[in-house]
Amino acid sequence: MNQRGILTVISGFSGAGKGTLIRELLARYPERYALSVSATTRSPRPGEENGREYFFVTKEEFEKRIREGGLIEYAQYVENYYGTPKAYVDAQLEAGKNVILEIEVQGALKVKEKFPDTLLLFVTPPDAAELESRLRGRGTESEEVIQNRLRQASWEASFMSRYDYILVNDKLEICVEELHALIASQKLRMSANSSFITQMKTELEKYQG
Repeated sequence: MNQRGILTVISGFSGAGKGTLIRELLARYPERYALSVSATTRSPRPGEENGREYFFVTKEEFEKRIREGGLIEYAQYVENYYGTPKAYVDAQLEAGKNVILEIEVQGALKVKEKFPDTLLLFVTPPDAAELESRLRGRGTESEEVIQNRLRQASWEASFMSRYDYILVNDKLEICVEELHALIASQKLRMSANSSFITQMKTELEKYQG
């Protein structure tokens, strides 16, 4: 049974380790997962390739996709558009790949509203002290930036209960396997098996009296 993949949105606090977690998942199970590639109207930076970091499109093309419903979600930052192309995601899902989207909370809830079967996962450290420790441990950000990120985390925490699952990223090895198990379990949901259910019902009809 060639089963459609699971669309999974991963959000979490800055410093929670989302990027590391996703990279490790893709490295361990490359045949099962695909990371969604966003479209953007900004210019490529040195070393970036179209279709790898982003799909680079014109503003006109992006706005055409908005009008035609060709994006799962989109937002505008500093005069540039960013969004998730629906056709790319659909193609990966139809091929049986589980597609990972790393999106902030408001975008994640929009995706869930549009596609109710989407799996929403929120990644967090074990406590606030560890979050602050990780942010400071980077050694690349000013005190002002760190405080801004912690304020942002306080706001994001109010949305945690609207996610399907919480992933506590304490030990990376364990968290990656928990993430993989959660996504795999979604393929057992009734809503993900409507074709199989119909097939079984049809095949068993011959045994009716």
